[in-house]
Amino acid sequence: MSSLANTDPEVADIIEMERLRQTNGLELIASENIVSKAVLETTGSILTNKYAEGYPGKRYYGGCEYYDIAENLARDRLCQLFGAEHANVQAHSGSGANMAVYFSTINYGDKIMSMKLSEGGHLSHGSPVSFSGKMYKVVQYGVDHETERLDYADIAAMARKEKPQMIVCGASAYPREIDFKAFGEIAEEVGAYCVADIAHIAGLVAAGLHNSPIDVLPFTTTTTHKTLRGPRGGAIMCKQEYAQVIDKAIFPGLQGGPLMHIIAAKAVCFGEALKPSYKEYCKQIIKNAQTLAATLDAEGLRLVSGGTDNHLMLLDLSDKGLTGLQAENTLHDAGITVNKNTIPRETLSPFVTSGLRIGTPAITSRGMKEEEMKQIGTFIATVLNDIENKEKIAAVRKEVEALASKFPIYAVTE
Repeated sequence: MSSLANTDPEVADIIEMERLRQTNGLELIASENIVSKAVLETTGSILTNKYAEGYPGKRYYGGCEYYDIAENLARDRLCQLFGAEHANVQAHSGSGANMAVYFSTINYGDKIMSMKLSEGGHLSHGSPVSFSGKMYKVVQYGVDHETERLDYADIAAMARKEKPQMIVCGASAYPREIDFKAFGEIAEEVGAYCVADIAHIAGLVAAGLHNSPIDVLPFTTTTTHKTLRGPRGGAIMCKQEYAQVIDKAIFPGLQGGPLMHIIAAKAVCFGEALKPSYKEYCKQIIKNAQTLAATLDAEGLRLVSGGTDNHLMLLDLSDKGLTGLQAENTLHDAGITVNKNTIPRETLSPFVTSGLRIGTPAITSRGMKEEEMKQIGTFIATVLNDIENKEKIAAVRKEVEALASKFPIYAVTE
């Protein structure tokens, strides 16, 4: 960091303050993780210096021979990790990956059927404020309001009625396993394309801890920075028959030059995920989530759907008279980072919300296990059950810092 400190001390100070925040607190945002030093090193490497428009063996710039090797390595490792026929690793984000699938399969004004954002979906699945909601007609399914789980019979009935050209499955705030085979059967029945967005659960799918969409759906999109524990970016996997249209949708359709330092870092993260230790890591993510959820439940906090099958849980704070915004801000004061989140039957603005989303990937990367989850659950409950008590909040912060000090960042991932 000495070069940066000498050149731009203001930015160096910002990075150092953020390092201390991450080190001394508990990151419980479900979409975040802590990358390995190898991924960090690759992301900040000399590979950022070069343009490499095109694909391996067909670039629009000279001097790309090593970039070809890096991209092929990333594609091959991703295909091996998931058992995919084809992979595109150039997508800058999960939203961009979803856009490429839409652009390669359906037309402007066609109908998308997807999960409601307020009940667990994602902006790029058809929200009116997203490109997906502006360019396509959108109909949306939600969860059963009694069980707070997906009802595949209801989804099938909606598909038969609406006859969409594209069905989107996958979620950003759904704590239960998703049946991708069921979605595939529904799509086949109504003659629709189907894409699975596994951005959140990709690591669990790769580790064999969640059923996979790869063999049952034509398209799968993901990010690489959540449970996959890689650099910030996206990727697409598809059947070989769609390889050409997907690649063309990304470049030249949506993007120009690929971020080769990020693609090389993706290769590193895929390589890490192919190691046996990664499956053990993902198993611990789920164990930690279930232990944390059970602790919160025992402390009197209501869990949407009653628990979790994956890396995240949703808290319904409405019976506490709290908003998600209040809870997020107060837990921040205690050194615990979470995010406010809408819940089924939401009545408040998405800027306020009635819920919290909590996830375990980052704290699992630090080496924390079930006993620490019990402590963290108690910390959260102590704050939320007496949210105006500044003394308790300050005391919890000291306990958070003491716990965090035992698990320095990169203790597990270096």
